[in-house]
Amino acid sequence: MQLIVISGLAGSGKSIALTALEDSGYYCVDNLPASLLQEVTLYLKGSAHPRVAVSIDARSRETLHLLPQQLSDLRQQEIDVHLLFLEAKTYTLVKRFSETRRRHPLSDDRSTLPECIQAEREMLREVRDLANRIDTSDLSASSLRAWVRDFIGLNPASLTLLFQSFGFKHGIPLDSDMVFDVRCLPNPHYEALLRPLTGRDGPVIEYLDANIDVNRMFEDIRRFVDDWLPCFIRDNRSYLTVAIGCTGGRHRSVYFVERLARYFAGNNQVLVRHRELDS
Repeated sequence: MQLIVISGLAGSGKSIALTALEDSGYYCVDNLPASLLQEVTLYLKGSAHPRVAVSIDARSRETLHLLPQQLSDLRQQEIDVHLLFLEAKTYTLVKRFSETRRRHPLSDDRSTLPECIQAEREMLREVRDLANRIDTSDLSASSLRAWVRDFIGLNPASLTLLFQSFGFKHGIPLDSDMVFDVRCLPNPHYEALLRPLTGRDGPVIEYLDANIDVNRMFEDIRRFVDDWLPCFIRDNRSYLTVAIGCTGGRHRSVYFVERLARYFAGNNQVLVRHRELDS
């Protein structure tokens, strides 16, 4: 049986993720108290449901502290458990709540909306540290659904190495474990013929391949990830997100992510995200 637990901040897209899983054939339960996770999962397993997804978040705050132990107990019963945590920048969440005019789950007469969001971050910090994280600040609903579909295809027995490109002018992704800045390298944006292209297009690849500093930077990043990856594996990490940033997130960072993914795909489980191209 496969169990996917969706958690994260209110307004970060948990409902979209849960719907994507339901559309993929998962039996879905929203807003489940953490204390009931093991009981409900074992019941559904006995009812011959091979794929189950549940949402547990700050609405279950009285029993949230039980979630890590619940997940550990389920894994010992040979259930394939994945934990997916969705988050977003505070200003993005404030904007989303303003647009939908919904109340934050932690709202009261004493706290502002940003204060509620910060309190929720603190409440979910332990859960976040156990999970594969997705920053949905700049993602469309369709992109999030695609990323969730990629997530459910992972092999839980090995570490997943996720390479993500992004543009610094849109902010650093919250889900990054390692961040590399390639803005010092030649920018194809200033070449008229290359500007409308991306780092996946042949002319941009040829332009960057021909630069000595680009190749030096690639080798330094490749070597760093190669050297430290075994440490993350020994630490029983399931996911490692390597973010590569340039100014706009369309040329240099995309080129580096594609090139790194090709190198590491031979011996590792690799996923690729291009935030500014996918959003």
